[in-house]
Amino acid sequence: MLRVMTAALLATAALAGTANAQSKTVDLAYVEWSDAVVATNILKTVLEQEGYTVNMTPLPAAAMWQAVATGEADAMVAAWLPVTHAAYYEELKDQVELLGPNVEGAKIGWAVPAYTQITSVEELKDEGESVDNRVIGIDPGAGLMQASEKAIADYDLSNITLVEGSDATMTAALKDAIDRKEDIVVTTWTPHWMFGRWDLKYLEDPKGAFGGAESVNTVVRKGLQEDMPEAYAILKNFKLSLDAEQKVMLENEEGGDPATTAKAWVDANTDTVAAWTAGAQ
Repeated sequence: MLRVMTAALLATAALAGTANAQSKTVDLAYVEWSDAVVATNILKTVLEQEGYTVNMTPLPAAAMWQAVATGEADAMVAAWLPVTHAAYYEELKDQVELLGPNVEGAKIGWAVPAYTQITSVEELKDEGESVDNRVIGIDPGAGLMQASEKAIADYDLSNITLVEGSDATMTAALKDAIDRKEDIVVTTWTPHWMFGRWDLKYLEDPKGAFGGAESVNTVVRKGLQEDMPEAYAILKNFKLSLDAEQKVMLENEEGGDPATTAKAWVDANTDTVAAWTAGAQ
């Protein structure tokens, strides 16, 4: 079983405070991935329009799950299942409530620029030199990085080094390679703004190291439905399309303020928002 690291536990201390059942304050935990930033800011905007005070706290993935499990956060909308966050869910599923997908059709894997000749993960065994025998990764310990380590083992890619970093360092390396028309392999996921910025392709994964289609899910603390039924109803109804989320992600990447772009999206999609809040009246 996954042992949630001491560091992850300490990170939860950054939260504004434990959930107060008598207040109209909602504490949202999230990971600073571009998709989670969009979804959490949109949800925050809607909850505030319904009269709630909303705190957003960025945390590592393990700490995000732990915060909801302990009640230090009320909810998060960045649970990747069934593969990426499987270990977190297996460890904490009895301490949280899974409300279901808020984004469907998500996936993880390795991607390359469309002009790159490599088409499959297994080709890196013989063609790794074309990408300096490296795969550019994100945060150490992230589910995507664990899946990447599995892919290296499954495909016997002893020649490949998985480089730790972050979403920002990974996309910066991708931009630099594309500007130079060089080949590069990066860890990535959908939804992500990079697919709106550049022409990319996922490498085929015939061994299924990265799993199949995933969904991004909403997870709340135990007791939230009783404590704040209206907020719970909004969280349960909250859903975004891949296309909508990626468009806002790209706006943020091009200099937009996440709070501002979220409000603009909410203002432009009143019918969708009304469906989320219908059960909260």
